[in-house]
Amino acid sequence: MPFSTPAPRKAIHHRRVDCHGFEREDGLWDIEGWMTDTKTYAFSNQDRGTIEPGEALHGMGLRLTIDLDMRIRDAEAVIDFSPFSVCPSVVDNYKRLIGLTIGRGFRDEAKTRLGGPEGCTHLVELLGPMGTTAFQALFKARSERRAASGNGRNDARGLLNTCHAFRTDGPVVRREMPKYYTGGEGAFQSTSQT
Repeated sequence: MPFSTPAPRKAIHHRRVDCHGFEREDGLWDIEGWMTDTKTYAFSNQDRGTIEPGEALHGMGLRLTIDLDMRIRDAEAVIDFSPFSVCPSVVDNYKRLIGLTIGRGFRDEAKTRLGGPEGCTHLVELLGPMGTTAFQALFKARSERRAASGNGRNDARGLLNTCHAFRTDGPVVRREMPKYYTGGEGAFQSTSQT
């Protein structure tokens, strides 16, 4: 469904975020994210001169190499376009992500390691959509591993109460994970991680 018809307006700024998940031949996974910001007008920049309409103000990316447990095995940052010439000097700090596991608390820990002057605001922001891209990219392989181990294909406890659809008293949990459903008669009343 499209948005309602907007008031008369003109385009000023465009941010594109593009994320991809790749299965590697060595059993690991690459999750790549790229962010690009452009303006519709030219403007002066002390470090770059004039930035023309459509020219990237920000053009930067991250690659996270992860295993099936969502643990980061390697991280690489790239800054091709930035408003300041010093920005690319921070890319090596993104190696600090190695060892973190994408899941609950991931973004908070990443901000602890790379927030403020230790990182780039835009690359840290990119970790959010990259985390959900990792989840989507590994979903089939992780489901197959759970099924092979006898833990069941639909045991997605980590999703409980993370959004409206996965609320424990809602129809999706009732249908997909009935043992965690808390909304009605005879429902399993605990959402513990046992």
